[in-house]
Amino acid sequence: MEGQVLPLPSSSTGVVLPALIADAPDQAQRAFMEFFAATIPNANTRAAYMRDILRFARWCDERGFRLEHVTSIHVAAYREEVSRELSAPSVKRHFSALRMLFSFFVEKGVLDRNPVREVKTARFSRPEGKTPAFTPEEMHQLFESFDASSVVGLRDRALIGVMAFTFARVEAAVSLRVKDFMTLGRRAVIRLNEKGGKEREIPCHHTLVEYLDAYIEAAGIGDQKNLPLFRSAVGRTGKLTQRAVSRTDAYAMIQRRVEAAGLKGQFSCHSFRATGITTYLENGGTLEMAQWIAGHADSRTTKLYDRRNQRASLDDIERIRF
Repeated sequence: MEGQVLPLPSSSTGVVLPALIADAPDQAQRAFMEFFAATIPNANTRAAYMRDILRFARWCDERGFRLEHVTSIHVAAYREEVSRELSAPSVKRHFSALRMLFSFFVEKGVLDRNPVREVKTARFSRPEGKTPAFTPEEMHQLFESFDASSVVGLRDRALIGVMAFTFARVEAAVSLRVKDFMTLGRRAVIRLNEKGGKEREIPCHHTLVEYLDAYIEAAGIGDQKNLPLFRSAVGRTGKLTQRAVSRTDAYAMIQRRVEAAGLKGQFSCHSFRATGITTYLENGGTLEMAQWIAGHADSRTTKLYDRRNQRASLDDIERIRF
């Protein structure tokens, strides 16, 4: 049945079973479910791939194509259509999702060959990413704008500090527990659970330690080790709950804080990652260490965050100066 939603065992996010798959044999339906449940652990990637695959499935359904009859000629025709409507990087991601799914179908014996593999897409590369970064002066202005007498102000400053000083993605930052900020030997570290299930312990910049200590003390949560570090607040009361700040709430907070600080620009959560990496490299840090701090598997990904051209160990962390 078109649009049938099947729940994933480990997530509240459902997998939509399109007609292309629902009308196929049970083996294909099981493989489709397994593809999303077992091979794509990141929820955001899973959602993006689902959108791409559903679009292709609808295209096939509108033309009466069954899964087992899809050929490289059909896929090439689809490529021509989406290339007129989507940007080059979107097409590239789109076909990456389709190739992975059809390769999985071949692996599971659903299909004999992968028709998407034979279809080439336009080459695309970007020497720099598009996420805007703050200048060191703007970061200083932003940090100075927080109300240190408010627990919410201290929370927001510490959350932004984590993203800027450790290059953490917002998902990893809002997922932190109180126990993830700790002391090992004589240095403070923060334990991040990043994309792809990577766990990293990053030394904390002395300024970040100050921000986190001030927030934890004001919030009175130092002994609540297993509860969220960054917690949502009840309306405008400033009273913190025991629930973690969501990614959406973090994004909205950043927009408010940037505007309140008098800064101009289309900044996002990822801007702090780009800012931290760029500032680190500007102050003599190495690309290899930036790659490790950011948790990138490939240094080319780290380079996408380097904005130096746009602005013509603990010792490594301390190179980040705002």
